[in-house]
Amino acid sequence: MTHYYSSDFKLGILGGGQLGRMLLTETQKFDIYTCVLDNSIDAPCASICNEFYQGNLLDYDTVYKFGKKVDTLTIEIENVNVDALEQLEKEGVNVYPSSKTLRIIQNKASQKLFYTTHNIPTAPFSRFDYHNNKEPVSSQITNAIKQNLLTLPFVWKSAQFGYDGMGVKIVKSLSDIKNLPNVECIVEDLVPFKNELAVIIARNVNGNVKTYPVVEMEFHPEANQVEYVICPARISQEIAKKAENVALKVSQIFEHVGILAVELFLTQNDEIIVNEVAPRTHNSGHYSIEASYTNQFEQHIRAVLNLPLGDTSSKVNGIMVNLVGEEGYTGKVIYKNMDAILKMKGVIPHIYGKKVTKPFRKMGHVTIVNKDLNKARQIAEKVKKTIRVISN
Repeated sequence: MTHYYSSDFKLGILGGGQLGRMLLTETQKFDIYTCVLDNSIDAPCASICNEFYQGNLLDYDTVYKFGKKVDTLTIEIENVNVDALEQLEKEGVNVYPSSKTLRIIQNKASQKLFYTTHNIPTAPFSRFDYHNNKEPVSSQITNAIKQNLLTLPFVWKSAQFGYDGMGVKIVKSLSDIKNLPNVECIVEDLVPFKNELAVIIARNVNGNVKTYPVVEMEFHPEANQVEYVICPARISQEIAKKAENVALKVSQIFEHVGILAVELFLTQNDEIIVNEVAPRTHNSGHYSIEASYTNQFEQHIRAVLNLPLGDTSSKVNGIMVNLVGEEGYTGKVIYKNMDAILKMKGVIPHIYGKKVTKPFRKMGHVTIVNKDLNKARQIAEKVKKTIRVISN
C-alpha cells in the first residue's frame, strides 16, 4: 500500500483553478504533498501548493514531464493532454480519472455516442465535423434544416473545450447559425424539461461507490451558467431514486475513479435523461463544503488515493450561489457589499483568488445553510441581489 503520509509521496493536480484550490484545502488537512500544473502563473493554486509549475495543459511534453514528478496524478479540469496521461499510466504513474475515461468525456460527440451505445437515456443529437467535409459547419447545419433533418430551435455544443456555458448556444433562427464557429460540434434537440438536476458520485480505485443527494440547478438564462444549486432537490423520492439509478449506471459504465458529476434533465413526462458529465469535482457539489459530512473535495482525494469513502449525507440543507463578474466590468476585482451578506444568517462566502474580473467569470460562490430549505432559497436570492462583483 502506498504511504500517502510519507515524505516521499507526491500528489499531482492538472489545473490550478478554484477547484484545485478547494482540493488543496483537503490535502492540507491530510498533510499530503502537492504539485500543481497550470497555464497561468497567477492561478488560484499557485501560492498554496507545495510545488507549482506553469505550463500548457494540452502540451504532451509538459504534461508528461510533470506527471513523472508525482506518484498519483489527478485533474481539476478535463481539457488536458490525454496521450501524455496514457503514456504515464504505462510507466506506472497512477492517473485518476484514467486516460480512457477522459478521452471519451473530453469530446462531447464521443460522450453522446457512448451514451447511445450503452443505452443511457440522452437527448437526440446530430454530429457535424469540418475535417471530412469541405463545407463549413454552419452550411452543413443550414442544409440539414432545409432537408428537414433538423428542427429549430436546438442546442449547439462545441465538441471540445466547452465548459461553464462556453461552447454552448441555443440556436433559435437561421441567422444564429451564421455566427457559429467552424469546429466539430453536436446539435441536440431542445428538451422541454421541468428541472435540471445533478448527482455527484464518488468511486475509489477498489470500485466502492457512494452517491450524494440529488441537487436541483437553476441557470442564468443568458450566460448558461448555474446561478443556484439547491440540496436536496425539490422533487419526489421516486424521481430522486430514478435520477440516482441513471447516474449510477453512467458511473458503472465509465468505471471512473474520483468524483463524477452527472448532469440530468427531468422531462415533462418525469423521465430522467443525461445531459453531460464532468469527471472531477463540480460546481453542483460546492454546497457540500458546509452542508455534507464529507465534502466533494475530500471525497475526491479519498477516492483517488483508494481510501475509504466518507459519509455523503447532508448535515443541513444547503444552497449555493455562484459569484460571477458583473456585466460591464473588466479589471481588478472588487467585492461590493461583502459586509452586508456576512451579517445574514448561515451565509458563508468563498472567494477564489482571481485578481481580474470579467463579465460572467466565476469569481467565487456563497453557501447558505438553513434547516428550512425555502428560507435558505429566500436568503440566497437576497445574497444574489446584494453582493456585486465589479472592478474600479
